[in-house]
Amino acid sequence: MAKKIGVLSGGGDSSAINAATRAIYLKASSLGHVVIAIKDGWKGLVEGISEELTREKVSGILAEGGTIIGTSRTNPFKMEGAVEKVKENIRKLKLDAIITIGGDDTNGVITKLTDQVKGVGIPQTIDNDIAYTDFSVGYATAVEVVTDCIDKLHTTAFSHHRVMVIEVMGRDAGFLALDSGIAGGADVILVPEVPYDYDDIVKVVEDRKANGKEFTVVVVSEGAKPADGGDKITKSGKIDSFGHVQLGGIGEVIAEEIEKRGYETRSINLGHLHRGGKASAYDRIISTRLGIKAVELIEEGKFGQMAVFKDGKITSVPLEKAINEEKLMDMELYEMTKILH
Repeated sequence: MAKKIGVLSGGGDSSAINAATRAIYLKASSLGHVVIAIKDGWKGLVEGISEELTREKVSGILAEGGTIIGTSRTNPFKMEGAVEKVKENIRKLKLDAIITIGGDDTNGVITKLTDQVKGVGIPQTIDNDIAYTDFSVGYATAVEVVTDCIDKLHTTAFSHHRVMVIEVMGRDAGFLALDSGIAGGADVILVPEVPYDYDDIVKVVEDRKANGKEFTVVVVSEGAKPADGGDKITKSGKIDSFGHVQLGGIGEVIAEEIEKRGYETRSINLGHLHRGGKASAYDRIISTRLGIKAVELIEEGKFGQMAVFKDGKITSVPLEKAINEEKLMDMELYEMTKILH
């Protein structure tokens, strides 16, 4: 029996969302289903903005970054009357199921609407902090982008004999900083999971100088915190509809402190560069497989699940489990980085 499947992407954008969207359409249409693109995340169901996907609309988007169906950080549960509007528009569209592509916030909304519509989730975040999946949509590309930036910044650090502090995204998890830092040859990697100490950072700078290395590259997650108990550095104090304060500026703070200790230092915040660019080959493959799996879960009646990539296989776990449990960093891998300078 033909179904009407809604698809939306929420939260921050990333490369390979389009790859997942394309796969959802191609798999669903092969089964005779109709796919409705809900525009701009949950905002589309609040305001009733949607369009039917066609083969023409998904043609050529496999490699393209961003998302053709738009995204936003809209949380209908924090807007007066919005939940009723969402339910009303779900009824108007006659949706049999919704696939949500996003992080724990975006996927968290669908778990609260199970009385109204059946849902399946796909993990999408460059922080890669969703439990039970080794990779989220967009993460592999973000690692490639950040690694490329680190490679480029190595040359100016080397040429000017400076310490270069590179700030990357990572509110509560340091996976992006860790993986890109290792791949880019960073000398110091700072993550939210492990409070940092300025003396430890400066010791690396001094050890490198003693070994004839006149420059040092530091990669830091935006959510890293000092060992003395200080708070995360906030950029503007703005808070989104899911209660997250806008972070940013930790790189500048660390650079200033290192410079006070006698070492010429520069900082750069890579900001939204993380999210841009064509999706990497690996990201396209994983995202395509996750998109297909999401449709298969709907076809099998396995709602309330998240499609995940774990130990080389595409499988699924309960949505509530995936979004509510913490994904732990590989501390053995983190400790290994301490000898890589």
